[in-house]
Amino acid sequence: MSGGMLYGGDEIGALVFDPGHQSLRVGYAQEDTPKAEIPAVVGVAPDDSVKLEPEAKPDDSNVSLKSQHKFYIDTTFLHVPRPNMELHSYMKEGMIENWDMFEKILDYSYEKIIQSESHYHPVLFSESPGNQRQKRERLTELMFEKYKVPAFFLVKNAALAAFANGRATALVIDSGATHTSAVPVVDGYVISNAVVKSPLGGDYLTLRARDMLESMGIDLTPAALIAAKDVVRDKDKPRFTKKKFNFQPSNSWMTYMVKRTVQDFQQSVLQVAEGQYDERIVSNIPAVHYEFPTGFHQDFNTERFKLAEGLFDHAMLGAGHIAATSAGMCDVDIRPALYSSVVLTGGNSLVQGFGDRLSRDLQSRSPGSMKLKIIAANGTVERRFGSWVGGSILASIGTFQQMWMSMQEYQESGKAQIDRKCP
Repeated sequence: MSGGMLYGGDEIGALVFDPGHQSLRVGYAQEDTPKAEIPAVVGVAPDDSVKLEPEAKPDDSNVSLKSQHKFYIDTTFLHVPRPNMELHSYMKEGMIENWDMFEKILDYSYEKIIQSESHYHPVLFSESPGNQRQKRERLTELMFEKYKVPAFFLVKNAALAAFANGRATALVIDSGATHTSAVPVVDGYVISNAVVKSPLGGDYLTLRARDMLESMGIDLTPAALIAAKDVVRDKDKPRFTKKKFNFQPSNSWMTYMVKRTVQDFQQSVLQVAEGQYDERIVSNIPAVHYEFPTGFHQDFNTERFKLAEGLFDHAMLGAGHIAATSAGMCDVDIRPALYSSVVLTGGNSLVQGFGDRLSRDLQSRSPGSMKLKIIAANGTVERRFGSWVGGSILASIGTFQQMWMSMQEYQESGKAQIDRKCP
């Protein structure tokens, strides 16, 4: 394959993979939305269909452990309880941790979602700003050696989120599942020593919401375990029949499904107050009605603000504080450019009122003369999949086509090349 070959033409579609703690987004460059969003967990259960030969013991060298396990990937399969199925995440601190599980997800993506051979498509991957060198090299090696991709590229997810919003320089506030981070991007490059992270993210909210709902005595049985339910009056005890299984679903499965139930509640109900949480003010805002899978339903009023306040109320860890701190760690000359393009991305940024509150918090922490502008895409897709959308745009731009690391370059100079090609 000569270096002159264009990958972004109509003949060959580049693919964009955007891994996160909540899910992996995958699809074709030039499209507006990912083709699929696959949960970032893999279900592993013993495979009963493997019949061992009487003389072959499981620890024999010829019977590999992998053959005795079945892997369940994607919502349809994960949401069905199975005997001894444990759920595992392959991500840790924004990076790929369990490579075997991750390969299973890639295999599934090519086979079921892309439905095409991997060696036809260049691949652009997003990565977290703190991704370690050995993990970048390992991913590069995996894509070229196992999947035989013609070309590969890695970009920091914050830079992609900035591109998705039409900016090469921006202060990207990304509030995802495990943390919220403020990442300054200048001319498409992340200033890594000014990245500020806070552990307050979607999972922290889910934890708080679950505690609150359980303390109110609300049954969080997930929909997958409910066979039938009756219509009950507001706040009445739910009447429902559980599905009968001849086994007990595993703890990891139950935890995951309850988490999904609580997340749905969060997405429907939570709202961030304009200023600091004040019970008197928020109690005048209309309540929101919500029904749980069991059929129990009621109005939620001040609780929905109290919970959402969790993203802002810790003085040192609130989104406004980390944004101001990150901008303050950058060169004085570029601060005005950062403050005038504060890009919001990540699932939590969709909590109603998040942008207004961030703007207010940041205003109070930024120099008076500074012009502040918050850029938040209106659509939920653009906000939840910000870095994927940026990757889709980048991989389809003509000038980007000579930047790919090609298979030929990989064969000539190996995986260490990735640090030079993709700083």
